[in-house]
Amino acid sequence: MIRTLAAAFALILTTLPALAFDTRASSAFVLDQTTGTVLLAKNADQPLPPASMSKLMTLYMAFEALGDGRLTLNEELPVSQHAMNYAGSTLFLKAGERVPVESLLRGIIVLSGNDACAVIAEALSPDGTEAGFARMMTQRAVKMGMTNSTFANSNGWPQAGHLMSMRDLALLANRMITDFPQYYPLFAEKEYLFDPTESSNRFNRNPLLGLGIGADGLKTGHTQEAGYGLVGSAVQGDRRIIFVLSGMSSAEARAEEAEAMVNWAFRQFAQRPLGKAGKRITQADVWMGQAKTVGLTLGEDLTVLLPVLAGDNIEAEVVYTGPIKAPIAAGDTVAELVLQPEGLPETRVPLVAEASVAPAGFMAKITTVALILLDRLNRGPDDEAEAAS
Repeated sequence: MIRTLAAAFALILTTLPALAFDTRASSAFVLDQTTGTVLLAKNADQPLPPASMSKLMTLYMAFEALGDGRLTLNEELPVSQHAMNYAGSTLFLKAGERVPVESLLRGIIVLSGNDACAVIAEALSPDGTEAGFARMMTQRAVKMGMTNSTFANSNGWPQAGHLMSMRDLALLANRMITDFPQYYPLFAEKEYLFDPTESSNRFNRNPLLGLGIGADGLKTGHTQEAGYGLVGSAVQGDRRIIFVLSGMSSAEARAEEAEAMVNWAFRQFAQRPLGKAGKRITQADVWMGQAKTVGLTLGEDLTVLLPVLAGDNIEAEVVYTGPIKAPIAAGDTVAELVLQPEGLPETRVPLVAEASVAPAGFMAKITTVALILLDRLNRGPDDEAEAAS
């Protein structure tokens, strides 16, 4: 039986919804990374041309290769004619030259080098081709849970079948930040001069860096088909957000929308402490135990992201499969506290047993079974039908 109880403590009130962000982007996704709360999802699971934002996948796989020794930062990789042939944003690499991996990575992150991506791709591909690396990208994306992403090249150059969803891009950005903290600061570099003869090609295209709003990454993108997009992240205080938008009409519109999105995410939501570890929430029935009930407590301090217009309390309920069969050890996870702030996804928090409950003795078990049988014998057909319903 699934038991649902109103949580009998200071969480029972209704919150006010946060003011919604009516984005002009054709697709968007905003994640509060600190709490894992999705703040905005608009066409978030639709596979779309990602343009240069998909370079994040190439970078992620390059960082993995650095981690397992398949690449080193000082290693020099050869530039092929195929890599040199790329147009758009490039490092102006020449076929036959060799370039250090570190320079290629910074060239991809800061300067969005299409040619630099191709060099990395050919080095890591099982058959030495960019197409082979693209197949690796798709396979790796699936393993990472990116279910709406397929890759046809390493850099986002317009090509049939090269697609990503905004949710997948946010997942990838989250993994980039958490899995590779040693490399993530590269995304905050405002400029990188790779070729002194091309001094104008040195500035990061991320329009939010340097605005004082905590932005520290990740990648812009633009093609005629995709419009202007941005995968970004920003930190203010103890919170980090990750945001993705696509389909903007101009670089200026992208910059304005991204800044507004960041300000909304930080100003319309705040973290609220709702209970300390060990706080009793309610109690649950116990089956065949030396005690008839067991207290349900928070296993750890509970902090929840809420709209700033919310009061100190939110509606909550406790869910468990019960009665809970003994034996029960103190600290066992036996229930969940379900929080549902209006306008936000529900939050499910594990609840643990406050104390241990040993199994009932033999005679107590016999008595319990006898009482159940007696209760069933005393019930009429109408009672049984009502109980079944």
